[in-house]
Order: sequence, then structure tokens, then C-alpha cells
Amino acid sequence: MGRNVLVVGGGGREHALGWRLATSPSVDRLVSAPGNPGLAALGPTHPLDPTDVTAVADLAERDAIDLVVVGPEGPLVAGVVDELARRGIPTFGPTAAGAHIEGSKAFAKSVMDLAGIPTAGYVATTERDAAHEALERFMPPYVVKADGLAAGKGVRICLDLEEAREAVDDALVHRVFGDAGTQVVIEEYLEGPERSVFGVCDGEDVVLLAPAMDYKRARDGDEGRNTGGMGAYSPVPGCTLDDVGHLTEDVFRPVLRELASRGTPYRGLLYAGLIDTVQGPKLLEFNARFGDPETQVVLPRLASDLGELLAASASGSVADVEVAWRDDAAVTVVLASGGYPGPYDTGLPVRGVEEAGRSGAVEVFHAGTARDDDGRLVTAGGRVLAVTALGPTVSEARALAYAAADRISFDGLQRRGDIAAGVAEG
Repeated sequence: MGRNVLVVGGGGREHALGWRLATSPSVDRLVSAPGNPGLAALGPTHPLDPTDVTAVADLAERDAIDLVVVGPEGPLVAGVVDELARRGIPTFGPTAAGAHIEGSKAFAKSVMDLAGIPTAGYVATTERDAAHEALERFMPPYVVKADGLAAGKGVRICLDLEEAREAVDDALVHRVFGDAGTQVVIEEYLEGPERSVFGVCDGEDVVLLAPAMDYKRARDGDEGRNTGGMGAYSPVPGCTLDDVGHLTEDVFRPVLRELASRGTPYRGLLYAGLIDTVQGPKLLEFNARFGDPETQVVLPRLASDLGELLAASASGSVADVEVAWRDDAAVTVVLASGGYPGPYDTGLPVRGVEEAGRSGAVEVFHAGTARDDDGRLVTAGGRVLAVTALGPTVSEARALAYAAADRISFDGLQRRGDIAAGVAEG
């Protein structure tokens, strides 16, 4: 008998997780909450608030769920894993104490320091004057981060001191990030290519997943504002699993030991964002869940059973699970609403999704979509769809992804045209 699996969340990452789990031999049935139109094609959806930990746990009990997979950071920080564990339901994801590694950048920095992991110099403070004084110790560009969860919009990279002071005041004085900005982290700017490495952890051990490269800026050439991510590709030249294998001992296991020493064994996905500086790799951040849209290029390349791996993380040993990868490359292009990451309209009809996904090499993951009263697919978020294609090379996957994306339209659609372009050009 296979497992009944509940995916918590409703974005592109969760659609990718559900899509891969639905193909896993160890999974019989997939349920999602709240889900989205893409996940609805894979199994029942339940329109509940994923941060309502009691509602999620009640659903898992009522549906006889064998494994809960939590996608977004919000439910993790809210303690959904703690409540599910209290009811004896295996869950992929860290407890609220473990998720604090993403919920507080200052906490994450303290863990890095005590674990001996190279990272950027920083100052964390709740005081405006202390933050302004701290800025004087750094060189431009200045990095100002809201300490808490800010939906991917809490990081400001400022070219001059005046702009950096404004960023501090936005967080601490004007409270543009609400409670997430009651503390700021001022950080040394790290120069170099960024890479994302995912580790599936069981509290003591870790299995690394294939690395991916994502694109945060809204516009081509890495111009414009930071977003949640406008595209990604995998594999990354010079950043294969062999290349990053040393991170098991250099980053992941030291962090797991540090968290365990605090009485917080970490089970779930630990996402390490690194910068390759001239002094060597330095850790930029930790996230407590799969990245988005990196998940949309990593999971299509996974050839083994995702359900078994996530179940081992929840209540077993990840070292006992065989993980295999396809040789194909994957490229994802995000289609976003006009105005994103600023204000944008919703409820706009989306056309061409079925046509785009007809190729066996293409999957269209729903990120911010809904059905209107007439059953039409409409926009419902900033990032609307993620078009992913597989191909023998990054160049070929890129061509397929953009060809499929060309078939999709909605008013105000914006996308980057340079995802994986540098790789495609060699």
C-alpha cells in the first residue's frame, strides 16, 4: 500500500512537489490545501489557510494522511509541524524552532557563527540610531535586511549611504514590513555568482539535491527590483553534486549539530544560499523549505522516488534512500503579473496553458492562478505560472521553455528573456 500524502501550500513550488509526488511509486493518493488549479488536477484540494495549524492537522487526521509535506515557510514558522507531531502524523518540514533559521536572519547568523561557517560580516539591531551608525562600518553597496519573513521583499541592496538609511527607516520607523522589520540585519555585500543547494535532512544526516541557479531581479540583465524569483536552471556548470559535495561536512552537518545541541533536531529541507567570492564560498542565507522557482527545475530532474525520500526525512534515515538523477537539463521561465513585485491586477483571463503543456518535455506549474465563477483560469498572484522544460542540454531546454511560454498570454504578462542565456551561449 502506498501513502496518502497531503501537500500544504498553493504556489508553484507546491504544484511541483505534488506533481512529482503523484508520480512516486510510494504514493497512492495526493491531497493539497489550499492547492491551486494545477494541484486540483492531481487530487482533492481543500480551501483552508495553511497557517491555521489546527485546520491543517484536523484535515490530516480526517483524511488518514500518512505523510504531510509542507511547502511554504509561513506554516512552518506558525508551528504546523509541531501540531502534526503532537498528533503522531509524520511531516516533512522543521518544527517552529527549526524554521526560525529562516524566520529570523539574526538567528540564522548566530547559528552560522557558532557552527563555524564562513558568511558575510553583519550587525543586527532593533535601534534606528545603532543601525545608521553600523552602516558607517560597511562599504557600498549596502545590504539592509528585514529580520523576519517579508515574502521575499525584505532585502534592499543600496548603492549609497542615503539610500541605505532610507531602507533602515522604512523597516524600523515606517514599519513597511510590519513585525518582520522590527529588527534589521546590516550585512557586508558579497560579490560573486550565487548558487542554491538543497539538503534533505533527518535531524542528523543530509542528502544533497542537484544544485540550481535562480534569477531574483525582475528585469533582464539583473536589473529592477528583487522578486521571489523569475526563473531558474539546473544543472549549473561548475556546480554539480560532485562540486558541492564538500558542503555536507562544511555547512550542513555543522548546522545540524548546532541545532541539535539546542534541542532542535532539524528535519526537512534546509536550503543554503551561497556566494562564490574571491575568498571562497560564503553562506548568504538559510531557508527552511524548498526554493521557488528552483524546485521547478530540480524535481523534474529527479529520477527516484520523492515520496520515499521525504518520508525518510520525516521519520527515518535519509542515508537509506537511493537518490538518482536524470541527465537532462531543466529551465524554468516565470510568467508574472504586470507591476510585480509591486502592485498588480488579478482576475485576468489566462490563455494557452494547455497548448504550452502538450509537449512531453514541458510542464506548466501554477503559482498564482484561480478559477473564476465561470470556471475560467485567471491570474491570482504576482508570479502566475512557471514554464519548465527538459532537454539534453541547458540550451535546448531553454529553447523549449521559451517556445512553450510564447503560447501563454494574459493582460500585462511580464517575463525575463535572459533566463539561462549565458549558459546557452556557452
